[in-house]
Amino acid sequence: MRPKTKAITAAVTGSALGVAGLAWLAMPASAGEPPTLPPISAADLVASVLATKTPALDGTVAVTNNLGLPVSALPGGMSLNIDSAHVYSDGNGDSKLSMEQGATETTIVKNGATVWTYHSRDNTATRTTAPSGATTHPPEATDPATMATRLVADISQTSTVSVEGTALVAGRPAYELVLTPKPTERTLLREIRISVDAQKRVPLRLAVFADGSADPALQVAFSDIEFTPQPASEFQFSPPQGAKVTEQQGQAHETDPAAGTTKVVGSGWDTVITGTVPATALQPQQGRPGRNVDPKAMLQHFGKPVSGAFGSGYVISTTVGTALVTDDGRFAAGAVPEQVLVDTLGTK
Repeated sequence: MRPKTKAITAAVTGSALGVAGLAWLAMPASAGEPPTLPPISAADLVASVLATKTPALDGTVAVTNNLGLPVSALPGGMSLNIDSAHVYSDGNGDSKLSMEQGATETTIVKNGATVWTYHSRDNTATRTTAPSGATTHPPEATDPATMATRLVADISQTSTVSVEGTALVAGRPAYELVLTPKPTERTLLREIRISVDAQKRVPLRLAVFADGSADPALQVAFSDIEFTPQPASEFQFSPPQGAKVTEQQGQAHETDPAAGTTKVVGSGWDTVITGTVPATALQPQQGRPGRNVDPKAMLQHFGKPVSGAFGSGYVISTTVGTALVTDDGRFAAGAVPEQVLVDTLGTK
C-alpha cells in the first residue's frame, strides 16, 4: 500500500547533528535531462559538503518514510516525526521551525543564545537561554541538507563513496553522491544517495535504499528551493495570549523521564537506537469507546517470540529494519539484522 502523500514546506537550517510517513510528491523532485557538470571526485564532493556553511534559504520538501521503523534508528540518528514543517534560516545560525503533527503544531525559534519552544496542544512555551560561553542547538533536522550532511559526517568512514552521474533536483543541477556499506557493516540497507547542489554544495535530496528494492525506503527531497535572505522578524517570537511560559537555562530540550529514555548505540551503518519505554506503555490502554488497546497482545500478534541472555521479548522485522522489545520494557531498533539487536541489548 502506498503511504499518504504530504508536502512539507520547509527551509534548510544548519548543517550539523541531531536525533524518529509521508510520501512522494505528486510531481517528482527531479525532472528533465541530467545536466552536464564538470567532473568531481567523491573525496572532493564529500569535503565540500562538510565544509559548506548553509546559506539563507527556504524551500518545499517532500518526505517518504516507508521504513517501518523509527528514522532515528538509521545511521546518524536522524529525527523525523512530523506531518509537515516550515523552516526559516538566516544563514548565520538563527532559525525557525514550525512542525505540524495532526492538529497540533510545535514551533522552535532560535535567536542567538535564546531558544523558544511552543506547543499549541497545551498552549505552553519554554524560553531557554544558553549559559555564558555555551551555544544553543538549532532545530532538529527536517530537511535533506541537514539530514544528508549529518549522514555523510557519520558514515563516510564506513562506506564506499562514489559520484554516479548528475540530476536535476528542484530545478537545480546536482551531483549524485552514493554511499554503500563496507563489507564489515551489518545492515539491511543497500545504499544511500545524496543529490548535492552543484553550485551551493547543499544537499537537495536524500534517498535510502534497502537490499532487493529499486524504490527508496526513505526519501527527503526539495521540490523547490530559493537561496534568499530571510527577514529578521522571522526569528522573533512572542508567546500567544494566555500561554503558560516557562523559563530555563541550558539545553533547549530536556529528557522527560515519563517518556522513557533512548540512546544511540554504535556508529555507521550498524547504528541502533535503544532505550526503555514507560512502565505504563505495555499495559492495556483505553482506546475508542468500547475498545481497549493491549500493546503486549499486539506484540504477540505481529512479533516473533525470542529469548536469550537479554531475557525474553518479541522481534518485529521489515525489509529495511528490525525492532526488539523485551518483556521488561527495553527495546532496540535499527536498519540491521536481528542478531545485531540481540548483541546490543546484551545481558538482562
